[in-house]
Formats: sequence, C-alpha cells, structure tokens
Amino acid sequence: MPRTASPPDSPAASTLPARLYVAGGLLAAILYVADVSQLLSGLTFIVVAVAGVVALVVGPRWHRTELRNPWTLLAAAIVVFTAGALLRPWASFQTGVAELAADMFTVPGYLLMLLSLTGLLRARRAIEKHAVIDGLIVCVGMAIVSILLFAVPAASISDRSAVVSALAGVYPLFDTVLVLLVVNLAFTTAARRPSYLLLVATMTGVLIGDVAYAIIGRTGHLTGSPLLDLPFLFSFAFIGAAALHPSMVELGRATPLPVQAWSWPRLMLIVPALAVPFLLTVLLPDKNVVHRAVIAIGGVAMVVLLLVRAVSAVQAYAAAQRLYQHQATHDALTQLPNRTMLPEQVGKLLRAPAAPGAMVWVFFLDLDGFKRVNDSWGHAAGDQLIVEVARRLRTVVPAPATVARVGGDEFVMVDVGSRDAAVALAERVLDCFGAPLSMPFAQVVITASVGIAGRPVDAGTQVTADDLMREADTAMYQAKSEGPGKWTMFDSSMHQRVRERVDIEVDLRKALPAETSDGSAVSPQLHLAYQPIVELRTGGLLGAEALIRWNHPTRGAIPPGAFIPIAEDTGLIAKIGRWVLRESVRQLAEWRRTGTVTDDFWVSVNVSPRQLRDPHLPDVLASTLTDYGVPPRVVVLEITESVMIDASAVTDEVLRQMRELGVRIVVDDFGTGYSALGYLRRHPVTGVKIDRAFVRGLGVDAEDEEIVRAVTAMSSALGLTVVAEGVETPTQQGVLAELGVVMGQGMLWSAPIGPARFGERWSALRSVPALPPGSPVVPSRAAGTPATVLSGPPTPAAWRGQGQDGAGAS
Repeated sequence: MPRTASPPDSPAASTLPARLYVAGGLLAAILYVADVSQLLSGLTFIVVAVAGVVALVVGPRWHRTELRNPWTLLAAAIVVFTAGALLRPWASFQTGVAELAADMFTVPGYLLMLLSLTGLLRARRAIEKHAVIDGLIVCVGMAIVSILLFAVPAASISDRSAVVSALAGVYPLFDTVLVLLVVNLAFTTAARRPSYLLLVATMTGVLIGDVAYAIIGRTGHLTGSPLLDLPFLFSFAFIGAAALHPSMVELGRATPLPVQAWSWPRLMLIVPALAVPFLLTVLLPDKNVVHRAVIAIGGVAMVVLLLVRAVSAVQAYAAAQRLYQHQATHDALTQLPNRTMLPEQVGKLLRAPAAPGAMVWVFFLDLDGFKRVNDSWGHAAGDQLIVEVARRLRTVVPAPATVARVGGDEFVMVDVGSRDAAVALAERVLDCFGAPLSMPFAQVVITASVGIAGRPVDAGTQVTADDLMREADTAMYQAKSEGPGKWTMFDSSMHQRVRERVDIEVDLRKALPAETSDGSAVSPQLHLAYQPIVELRTGGLLGAEALIRWNHPTRGAIPPGAFIPIAEDTGLIAKIGRWVLRESVRQLAEWRRTGTVTDDFWVSVNVSPRQLRDPHLPDVLASTLTDYGVPPRVVVLEITESVMIDASAVTDEVLRQMRELGVRIVVDDFGTGYSALGYLRRHPVTGVKIDRAFVRGLGVDAEDEEIVRAVTAMSSALGLTVVAEGVETPTQQGVLAELGVVMGQGMLWSAPIGPARFGERWSALRSVPALPPGSPVVPSRAAGTPATVLSGPPTPAAWRGQGQDGAGAS
C-alpha cells in the first residue's frame, strides 16, 4: 500500500531539518569563500557534498515516500560530481587518458541528473505535449547561445587534445537539456512548494557554475579560481534541503496544469528564447559559416516548434470543447445521456418524418427500494448498482432507442414504434430485473416502476419533449402506487389526479394551524375527533384515539387518506403532527380538569415516521406535558410497523427518550406490514393494535381468528397490551373477548366525534381503570359454554354514520 507524507503537525513533517541544513550550507559557503586554506576549502566542499548525499538518501525514507529512485540518482550524481571536481586540478596537468579522469566522473554525473529529472517528470505524469514544445523552444534558444558563445570557441582551442576540446563544447549542451527538463517541470505543475523551488535553485546553481567554466573554457583553461565551484556547493546544499523538506513528497504527485494560452509567466521564458537568433545575428560582428548555420538551423527549429505549438493548442482546445460538451450532456457515472440532452433528442423524433401510425414513446423508470441499498451498503455500493442497471438497460433496449439517466435512480428510454412494441419493451425492461444483480458487496434483487407516454410522430401537434417526459413521469408515479415492478400507460385522467394533488397541497398549506399570542395554535379547518377505546367485557371507557379531520370550506370533509400522504411527502406532516400532539394533550387536560374522564383515562396520538426522525420531539413532548400538567402515563403514542423496520439511530434514540418520559408506545395496524417478534423485542413498545383487516373476518373466517389468537398470545408473552381496531359487530366483540383480547375500538361503540360530543356521550359513564402493560388477558370460555356478548352502551345511529375511524396525523 503506498505510503503518504506525515500530517503537517507531526514530527516527520517538520521543516526545521531543512532550514538547519540550508543554514549549514550557507556557513560552509562562507568558509569556502574565506579561503583560509586550500585544505579547509577542500574539506568544506567534501563535507557539504557528503551531507547532500546523506540528505538525499535519508529524506525520502524519513518522509515515507515510495518515489526514491530519482533522489537516489541525484545522490549518485553528487558523488561523481564531487569526484570530478576533486580530480580536475590534478587532471589539468596530465596528458593522455589521465587528462580525461575528471570528465570520466563529470559526464556520468550529468547523465544521472538527467535521469533523475526524467524520473520526477514521469512520476508526475507531467510529460505533456504542450509543455515539451514550450520547453524545446527555450532549449533551442539556449542551445544556440551555448553553441556559438561557448561550445564552438572551446572546441576550436588547438593546443590541447581534440577529445578535451570536444567535451568542453558538450558541457553547455548538457545544461540546455537540464533547462528543458526544469522548464517542463515549471510548465506542468500548479504547486510551487519549497522542495520544487529548492530543486530549481539546485539546477540554477549547476547552470551558473557550468556557464562560469564555459567562459574560462573559451580561453583554453579547464580550472580557475575556487569561487567557480561555489555555485556547485550551493547546489549541494539546496538539493539536500529539498530532500529534507516535507513538501518533497509532492514532487512525485501528478498536478499538471491544463492547456494554457501564452500567459505572462510563459512569455517571460519563451520570448527571450525566440529573440536569440535575431540578437545573435546583430551582435556577432564576424559571422562565419558555422555561426550562420547554427543561427539558421535554430531559427528554423523555433519556427517549426511555434507552428507545432499552435496546432497543438488548437487541437487541445477542440478536444477540451468536446470533453466539456460530453460532460454537459452525459451522466458522469454511467456515461448515458442526461436530462440536458434528452429533450433535444425527443424533440427531433417528434418532428421527424416516420411511417404512418408510428409513435414516439417515452419510458420513465424509477428503481424500487434503491434507498435500502444506499442505507445498507453505502453510496459507493449504490453507484455500482446504478452502473449495473445502466448496463442491463443498454442490453435489453434495442440499438436505435435512447437510454438516459435523469436522476439518482431514474432512467428514461425513448423509442419509436407501435403501441404493442412499446408494451413489449416495457415488459422486457421489467423482466431484466428478474435475475439478481451481482454486486461486489452482495447479490441484490431490485425491481422498477415504469411509466409510459406516447405521441404520434410528425402529427402536427403542439406537444413538446417536456410534455411527453412529464406525462411519462406522472404515469411512473401511478405505477409505483400500484406496487413494485409494474408499468402503467399514461392517460389524461392522471393529469387530473396530479392537479388534484397539487390543489390539495396548496389548500393544506393554507389550512395549517397558525400560532396565537399565547403560544397555542388554531386552525379554522383542521380539528380533532376522538374515538373511544373500551374494555371489551363491559364496554367501559378506557381511553380514546385522537384523529385529525379536515373540513374544507368548499370541498367539504376531506378524508385523512387523501391528505395525510401528501402531508408526508411534502414534509407538512411535521407541523401538523406537533399541532395534533399539543391539541390532544390540551383536550385531555381539559377533560381531566372538568371531571369528564377519570385519572386513568388516556389519549392515543399517532406519530408519523418523519416526526420520529426529529431529535427534538422528546423535548417538545415533555414541554407539552408540563405546560398542561398531564402525567406521561396517560399519553399513548402510536407508531407504524415501518418505523421499526426502517429505523435509524435517530429514530431509535427518539423512541427510547420518549419511553423514558413515561409515555406508552404502541404499534398501529399490527399485522399488515413486516410483523416480526424481533422488532417488538428490539424497540421500547408497550402494546399493539390489531388491524381491522383481521377483525373484519372474525366469526366468519377461521384464518383471521387464528391470526388474532397468535398475536394475542405473543403479546401476552411479551407483556404487551392489545387493542382490536375496527370492531363493528357484537359477534366480533364476543370472539375477541373469547380469544383474550382485552380492549377494543370501533363503530360498535362510536365513530370518531368532536371533543364536545365526546364529553356529552361518555362523561356520565363509569370508566374502568386502565390495565397496565403486561396485565393478564381474559381467559377463554370453557368448551361448550355460550359466550356472553357485552356490547356496552347503546350507540345512536347518527354517531355511527360519521365515517370510519381513520388515520391520525401519521
């Protein structure tokens, strides 16, 4: 596994060693310039060189970078450079092969340095065409100067061997290649960190030192003042500090710049190089054939490079434009067309000529249960699933058709054909999800809902691509409402339902309770109705469920089933739920104050899943109970089974805190969802409410009776209370009592009614003490003994005609 640099605040990331190293190099330079003795100067030079080698070996390991070869090559270059510098004074007085002893070390030093810089460039993945061309332009300009001013004069010295003269002319060319590589680094990095700047300073020192030796080489001298070696001494200090600085790890990271125009930093390097041929043509008074040839060849090379650079810039710009256009019109994850590109393609198909009867079909697909994948395995797993879904769709959809991704888990397909062909394609698309999707993390089974909308091709209609996609989207939501894995064809009635939904949402926002000056909230349209919960054997009142009702000023009574799902989808349920909770507790406090109910009477309030994701809900509930002086034990919160199935850490904590307050928590509509004993044991529930779907068949359907028996037995074993919902007949009441169910709720006793009528109806009755959680259930009657049906107080027909007991705020 690649190692990375230490964090900035760690000891390994300290810049102190690099600073101390530079300070030591400056001190050594002072000693070297002082020239106290030839021995001390020589030892100083050797010590700095050895220290540089040690820094180049230790630094990469200390900063834990795997890019060590370029630094090792630089260390080897310092070793051979130092050997060459020490041998040069001696070799200058020798003849034959000994005369080349210093060059035998110096030339490999240049080669090692060139390999090191090339290694850094390759590690940065920074060898790019435009940067190489810009570097070559600068390199050619410097090469012309080196050849004419240094190489030619040095090579023309006649009183020494031809090999020595040739090498004296080659060294400036080595420098031009070094300049090319350093310029390439400069043109391909966006980071100017200390290690990079120290590396540039190192190469600058080498260049200055070589130029100084090239100047004396024009006169035939190979050695001179010790000051000529001072730039090399500084280079050894700079390169060692570069290896010790923490930013050295970034020299091997890819940080290339995008293709750029002729920016000022580049022009400052390139323009002087371009001016070299013209300046030398003017400044060299005596130009021989060699001079003219070098200037001509260099000038032509620069012109060619400029042309190549211009072509490269145009090509790079065109490629960038194509890339940007593709990114703007395609999904980055699947590379399918996106929502930006799709309307244009649909519009072209609508306007294109086609065979008679042909239609443009838009299929809007949404994955069912995709959120569970993200929640279970994370968003990276969700992305992998989306890629696999895209692959399957491209496989099953015919080639001429378009497949696009327009949202997180939403895809759109566009095809031209008959209605039968569209239906067949929808079936194939749904069938492709039949086999599990093989993901690296698991085998995933997922379904999709598809909405279909079509319009005739070139029919002269005013329909737009957006209209067609909106209709397909509407049909998809209709398909999703019918259950997972379905497709639905759009029809005009769906538009009416959508408009109806929008109108209800708008009116519901207007009907929301408004806060008054005393902190309470009132609504002229929303109110609460209460349905009694009784003891089955006697019909005595135990509690009541608070149920929200909406009396629209023009539409009349709107059932909860019509507006509660909209409130859930839009988030309005949170505000409505808080109002229902506070109003229920306020009404209970009023009944307790007036003696309408006993101290054991409780109110049951529905709490939506969205409310349970609010970490402030326990505080809101505690504050409400305190404000109205109601003890927590007489408040029951009803949750749905889905809350337990899809519970999050926040939901679990909210449930735990509310249970610690002392309120009771029951599971509403138990048995219709994913009922499981494990869920009941993991969550702090105190009871369940058997759904009316199982109560309806009691006395007629033996299977329903067995289900109720099993739920009752399980709840008794767990110490949970049981309330049967939807009790409408004395027969159902009798069977429930026989099965051990203690409490019931339904039209047999009363429909949900307003608080005033509830008080009138039940205040004169004796309430039976509430059974605490875990109370024993009523034993079954002995075999052969007729059941005694106690139906409770008579219920006027008018009360029964006020509607079924419906959903509350959830």
